[in-house]
Amino acid sequence: MFQTIFFQPILNLLVFLYNIVPGHDLGIAIILLTLIIKLILYPLSNQSIKSQKALQDLQPKIEEIKKKLANNKEEMGKAMMALYKDNKVNPFSSCLPLLIQLPFLIAVFQVFQKGLTNGSLDLVYSFIHRPEAINTISLGFINLSNKSITLAVLAGAAQFWQAKMMPMKAPSVHGNGAKDEDMATMMNKQMTIIMPLMTVFIGATLPGGLTFYWFITTLLTIAQQHYIFKKSNKDKIIEGEIVK
Repeated sequence: MFQTIFFQPILNLLVFLYNIVPGHDLGIAIILLTLIIKLILYPLSNQSIKSQKALQDLQPKIEEIKKKLANNKEEMGKAMMALYKDNKVNPFSSCLPLLIQLPFLIAVFQVFQKGLTNGSLDLVYSFIHRPEAINTISLGFINLSNKSITLAVLAGAAQFWQAKMMPMKAPSVHGNGAKDEDMATMMNKQMTIIMPLMTVFIGATLPGGLTFYWFITTLLTIAQQHYIFKKSNKDKIIEGEIVK
């Protein structure tokens, strides 16, 4: 079922794009494939980014609750849930869209891991031209079937850029809750560095085509985040002017 619903359609889409792009350049085909998948998953990723932004905007109020109710965990939990409810924010809503996208990501991984071999090309639909083999050389010098540390570093740098777009504000909590807040802030800062490093490490072990896809999809996510953040800030300004 997974092969029929996810793997085979993505494989066929990539082969179709490979057939129609100038010079049968696999790199260009991957860029187009990434754009199409991004468009298909746009509503889900849009919801995820908006939820992350909403949680970020609530950080000052969350910190105030933690400061005020540091000695009463039960009341703190109730106050936090009330805050989320009043602002119509689900703290888990940013994770659910990512989980739904997971089968697509696994299918893309398998397509680049084993889908471009002659045997897997047997899964190409009859109405799509099936090439004898896929030329994995892109732009005349990048072999997307091999591991590429350069593409891995680019993917890691893009991951770092994306993480920096959502900075965690330093806590202003003092007293009993300050230690927990300081620890949470330190962990968030560490993750901003650790995740890109993991991206480089993992990307360096994968076929270049998959790492290139990872790089392009991260760039598109950055562009999407920038648009959503800019629109959100503009809406806030307009709301502020209306209130005045």
